[in-house]
Amino acid sequence: MRWGAVIIGAGVAGLGLATSAGAATTITVATVNNPDMVTMQKMTDEFTKAHPDVKVNYVTLPENELRQKITTDIASGGGQYDVITVSNYETPIWAKNGWLKPMDNLPDDYQVDDLLPTVRQGLSYDGTLYALPFYAESSMTYYRKDLFKKAGIEMPDRPTWDQMKAFAQKLHDPSNGVYGICLRGLPGWGQNMAFFDTMVNSYGGRWFDMEWKPQLTSEAWHKAASDYKMLMNKYGPPGVTSNGFTESETLFANGQCGMWVDSTVAAGYVSDPDNSKVADSVGFAQAPYQTTKNGANWLYSWALAVPKSAPHSDAAQAFVDWATSKQYIQSVAEKKDWLAVPPGTRQSTYDSEGYQQAAPFSSLVRTAISSADPENPTADPVPYTGIQFISIPQFQAIGTRVGQIMAGVLAGQTSVDQGLNQAQQFTARLMKQSGYDK
Repeated sequence: MRWGAVIIGAGVAGLGLATSAGAATTITVATVNNPDMVTMQKMTDEFTKAHPDVKVNYVTLPENELRQKITTDIASGGGQYDVITVSNYETPIWAKNGWLKPMDNLPDDYQVDDLLPTVRQGLSYDGTLYALPFYAESSMTYYRKDLFKKAGIEMPDRPTWDQMKAFAQKLHDPSNGVYGICLRGLPGWGQNMAFFDTMVNSYGGRWFDMEWKPQLTSEAWHKAASDYKMLMNKYGPPGVTSNGFTESETLFANGQCGMWVDSTVAAGYVSDPDNSKVADSVGFAQAPYQTTKNGANWLYSWALAVPKSAPHSDAAQAFVDWATSKQYIQSVAEKKDWLAVPPGTRQSTYDSEGYQQAAPFSSLVRTAISSADPENPTADPVPYTGIQFISIPQFQAIGTRVGQIMAGVLAGQTSVDQGLNQAQQFTARLMKQSGYDK
């Protein structure tokens, strides 16, 4: 989301970032096209002022495309990127594979202990950090207080999905450009499945039992999928399978959604009148649940890492230190405002009086991030960790395929029963090939 003053100049000055006097080192940073990363790019002059021998080249891609390109490059040791944008899904897996540079020599003023514990843990492997969080998030419910008041309804602190269905029906007014609810429908393990996984969890579902047997045809999966389809088909915007996080955020900010369940990182954006037509009427609540709160809200972080194959690892490390620092956050607050700072990473952000005043949602977000428990993501026991993903390499393929199937269900290409049977068969086959399910 935002960026701050360059704080690591003294710690990097002697690293020899340029090969000769007057020659510049160009680092390539691969990142997503989210608003927070756009702010980062605008703040890059702060970094280059402190590091005049380093130039920064950004490769900015949609999330699904970025994942594919980065995964291909790092697995092959291609060395195309100096800094990569990763999540708490890839980081431990890639660190185990020896693909990432450990973050074990940070400047003293980086204050690594200021990082929120759950976020730091998710970016570590065997007790060592391998990526530094740019922003972190859970999920929450956004709603239009003005429309709720007009409809004579009230949002609880944590709604159930049954309540959300009733609210969506009352708020749905497409003739006036307002849809009852907006949810992700764009296929992708980090797009529609990030949301739908938490919905399944909250209905009491799980991906696998303790023997790694897929559970995608269970009653909980069926109920969650049926409600997801109903909500999107009856009360959602048209073309929902084209809507990921960014598209949904734009719809809500333009006043076209009565409710929206998605990342907490959007709270600052939709509260900013420069970005949002509904800034004065946004309400916030915890993410919905149905039969259990276990896994009802996700835990995710976009982080910056340096591949072992990075051509310019010293300059890359300097950039990562800068972009994820406490001083960077302070600088963004000063140059832009507190609503522009990247949230979810540091305790000092939430302790700041300025942030608390500017962001009335801050305590709710901190609670959501702190309460999300990847070790206990479901009501029933499971052999995996992770809430909106499973921390195994095979999940990228599984989540991608199941996301495509769920988009087909939303689009009416297949029924819920047919879709879940397809998803079950695909998952069972892949897991058997991988040696999980004998």
